[in-house]
Amino acid sequence: MQNIIVAISGASGAPYAVRLLQILVEKQCKVHLTISRSAALVLNHEMDIKVDLRKFSAKSLIGKATKQISYHYYDDITAPIASGTFPVDAMVIIPCSMSTLAGVASGLGTNLILRAAEVTLKERRPLILVPRETPLGVIEIENMLRAARAGACILPAMPAFYQGPKTLNDMVDFVVGKVLNQLRIPHELFRKWSGVE
Repeated sequence: MQNIIVAISGASGAPYAVRLLQILVEKQCKVHLTISRSAALVLNHEMDIKVDLRKFSAKSLIGKATKQISYHYYDDITAPIASGTFPVDAMVIIPCSMSTLAGVASGLGTNLILRAAEVTLKERRPLILVPRETPLGVIEIENMLRAARAGACILPAMPAFYQGPKTLNDMVDFVVGKVLNQLRIPHELFRKWSGVE
């Protein structure tokens, strides 16, 4: 069973985060979750999900109660995931806002998301960033390069079409499946490419 940090920042793309959490729980992973204040607003706007950052309930986010998700308040830099001595296998920031990307690229630790990302990189653990922004300017591209050079995997939320998506959920599943591939977690979220038939 993997221990995965999932951080939700304030970029558009809340369905990616919710779907990833649902699948990680299905796969019996232990999830350490933190949500920024901006992300709570985006969850409400995009999915009509109301999250209380002080009194978090997994049921409010993924539709069912579970003990597999441990919640850590965004400003609590004393949380276990803020330390390299706390054993986790990987971290995913999904979606990753451009300001969060800039913080990761600069090595800032001003909130729990950035501190946990900083720790993940220094401990040489996988850090997967899922930016969802377009178009990209030079600053954003350079920040992606800096984060990648520090060891992060840049996994933009770019759905593909070769698997023949029929619904918006299929397109969400493609991106989430790509995250699961990086985590080495088997899945059947999309048809794997096997050549032209």
